[in-house]
Amino acid sequence: MPSLRPSFLPLLLATALSAPAVAADKPEPPKASTALPGVSLLGSPIEIPGLARKRQLRLYLPPGYATSGKRYPVLYMHDGQNLFDVATAYAGEWKVDETLDALAKEGKLELIVVGIDNGQEKRMTELNAWDNARAGKGEGREYTDFIVKTVKPMIDQSYRTLPDRAHTAIMGSSMGGLASHYALVQYPEVFSKAGVFSPAYWTAQPSFDFVAAKPVPKDARMFFLMGGKEGPQMNADVKRMAEVVKKTGHPAANTVLKIVPQAEHNEAFWAGELREALLWMFAPEGAQVASSK
Repeated sequence: MPSLRPSFLPLLLATALSAPAVAADKPEPPKASTALPGVSLLGSPIEIPGLARKRQLRLYLPPGYATSGKRYPVLYMHDGQNLFDVATAYAGEWKVDETLDALAKEGKLELIVVGIDNGQEKRMTELNAWDNARAGKGEGREYTDFIVKTVKPMIDQSYRTLPDRAHTAIMGSSMGGLASHYALVQYPEVFSKAGVFSPAYWTAQPSFDFVAAKPVPKDARMFFLMGGKEGPQMNADVKRMAEVVKKTGHPAANTVLKIVPQAEHNEAFWAGELREALLWMFAPEGAQVASSK
């Protein structure tokens, strides 16, 4: 399913992402899978309570999981189709598995990652906790509850996780960036870190007041990322949100706002920034972590 592409933001809600891109007269052949051995489909799709629909989960386990006996932090990510495999991705993949395999090999970070597939035509409403006049009634509360009350307990029961908030994070881009910030604020007792990549605050103006009214714990880490070429409104909104967070009294040391001037709204950009964001988000307490500007 397409992500929000700022070159046609004014048209996007008019079409409401109601269908994938129109197929060419001659369909492209299927792409070969690029998923590494640590990636798997997590059983059959499971029901989202309150939304009468099911969602597929995807799982990444670090290279040493089978033999280590260790417990691992967990990162929950939206748009699962786009995370690990070019064969299932829209417009490229995040290369989450390649990035984390490399970090594990370097001895820098080992994570379990749970990807939640997007709902295609439901993506605009599932990832938004607020109603939008053109996209429809927000379903983000139910979707976030699904992650917190259905998915996380299942993962913690089935895998060797570190289930406490200190070792639990959430991340996404565009609508997924919006959804990740919402999840951190709504459930600060569950998540202590959020990767907020290219957040689509323009679809959810009430989010600014929501964040202002609910300061998160001061140890929570928020990594805001934006490309300079993602459009004036998206850039203005992420700067505005960073200022809202600052005014809640959140420590500057636990907030990153990184704007990459020449970057555009796409998976290649997010993939290229993933390593830095994860190392910062999961740096040990008290470690010296650099803030990007």
